[in-house]
Amino acid sequence: MKAFALLSVPMADPNPTPGIHHVTCVASDPQQNLDFWVETLGLRLVKRSINQDDPGTYHFFFADAEGTPGTSMTFFPWGDMQQGTVGSGQVARTAFRVPAGSLDYWEARFDDHGVDYDERVERFGETVLPFRDPDGLPVELVAVEIPDDDPTVPWEAFVPAEHAIRGFHSVTLWLTDPGPTTELLETMGLEQVGTEQSQGDTPGDERTRFEAAGEVGQYVDVLPTVSASRQGHGTVHHVAFQTPTDDDQAEMRTAVRSMGLRPTQQIDRHWFRSVYFREFDGVLFELATSEPGYASDEPLDDLGGRLVLPGTFEDRREEIEANLPDVTVPTPDEEERADVEADADD
Repeated sequence: MKAFALLSVPMADPNPTPGIHHVTCVASDPQQNLDFWVETLGLRLVKRSINQDDPGTYHFFFADAEGTPGTSMTFFPWGDMQQGTVGSGQVARTAFRVPAGSLDYWEARFDDHGVDYDERVERFGETVLPFRDPDGLPVELVAVEIPDDDPTVPWEAFVPAEHAIRGFHSVTLWLTDPGPTTELLETMGLEQVGTEQSQGDTPGDERTRFEAAGEVGQYVDVLPTVSASRQGHGTVHHVAFQTPTDDDQAEMRTAVRSMGLRPTQQIDRHWFRSVYFREFDGVLFELATSEPGYASDEPLDDLGGRLVLPGTFEDRREEIEANLPDVTVPTPDEEERADVEADADD
């Protein structure tokens, strides 16, 4: 009988992720959440929906004017959950890009709106303004040069375009053992681009930065941290990375699975298709497609204007609406519009 040697065929690398698709967090009061992220921070509510795994809870999506991939911060307002504790095994910081030179504007705006913020810090040659939302969620603004052909579209209802948030800059992971996650990020196509001593309230000694291939949400920072964590109000639920097409996602899922992780099957989330898995330290990662997008079921001009119930949930509209608290989406009055126009003229 002939013996045949088994040939080991190396698995092809997946297409690199362009970067962050969205970040989903836990809030407490839905109206407070809407008021802060729309009126104070000037993001557009591009989708008002429900948590598809818990339809008695809202799911709010805040983004740029068109809901561009890499711009949407989303929230589950779970009012009966406890206050969370940011620690290891979590996305500990979420950072947004703002145009260079706009941090003075944001500090003045935070003073006017009573926002809790810290002193600026320098990180990898960029200036960072840390602050917290009403639930204590740690957030940062990073001043960067926004190119003329940037894919994001500023929403100008409350904040003028020259100061508006322009999508994600980065997320910071606090990890007890960064080694396996470092390998995972590299498998996903991110490249290690620098290391420096951490500043601010991060307890790790050394921050390592990884860069993705895209233009928005392209950075993931990793800090070694041993600190207790608890999910609740003011914490990140998961971070989603872009896998633009179904093929991209399937290849990335295979690569992740080959590392011993346990990604789910693809799940239809109506505005994108998703695969979920926990990385080695417990952070919940998602892979999300670019299509069909937030404008697939509402006209672009009307994004966020109504409660959208995906799929079979529409058949339960009366029951679902009866169990959701009433909320009002902030809209600028004449004085606020005048202030935005005046800021734009200055």
